[in-house]
Amino acid sequence: MGKQSENALFESLKNGSDSAFKGVYEGNRELFLNFARKYGLGDEDVLDIYQDTYIAFYENIQHGKLTELKSSVSTYLISIGKYKIMERLRKNSKRIENDHVLYAVTDEDIELESFDIIEKELSPEQLLLQRFFEALGEKCKAILTMFYYKKYSVKQIMAAGGYNSENVVKSQKSRCLKTLKEAIEQSQRN
Repeated sequence: MGKQSENALFESLKNGSDSAFKGVYEGNRELFLNFARKYGLGDEDVLDIYQDTYIAFYENIQHGKLTELKSSVSTYLISIGKYKIMERLRKNSKRIENDHVLYAVTDEDIELESFDIIEKELSPEQLLLQRFFEALGEKCKAILTMFYYKKYSVKQIMAAGGYNSENVVKSQKSRCLKTLKEAIEQSQRN
C-alpha cells in the first residue's frame, strides 16, 4: 500500500469507519498470524494475541493515543503484537530463546524488559559485515533484516514497508545487497 493510501486509510480509521477497521483486521490477519507463529505458540494463542493486538490498535485510535501514523498499519500492528507475544511467553513460563528476543527487537521498539543475552564474540567476517551493514541507509537495513534475518517473504516486506509492488522490493533488496557486498570487497582490497 502506498503512502497516500496508508494516509487515507488512517484518516478513515480516525473518523471511525467500520469498513476501514474491518479491512485492517482482515487485511493484516494472515500476515500477523504467520509472523506470530514463528515464536512457537499454538494457533489458539496466536489468534488470541492478534485479537488483543487489534483491540489495542483500535483503542489507541479511538482514545486519541495514535494521532499520526509513522509506519504502515501492518508494521504498527506487528510492533504492538511483539509486546503481546513476549507477555504471553512470560505468562506461559516459557523460556525465551535469545534469537526470539533478538528477532523481536527493532529500532521502533521503545521499551523491552531486559533479558539475559549471552554475548558471543563475533568473527572478523561478522564484524566486517556488521560495520558495513550499519553504514547502509535505513531502508536498506530494514529490507535486508526482514528478508535475511526475519525470513519475511517479499509480499510481507511489501506490506510492512508500504511498497507498491513485489518488483520494487526485489530490486531494492538487490541494490542494497550489491552496495553491501561492494563496500566489503572494497575494504578488503585496501
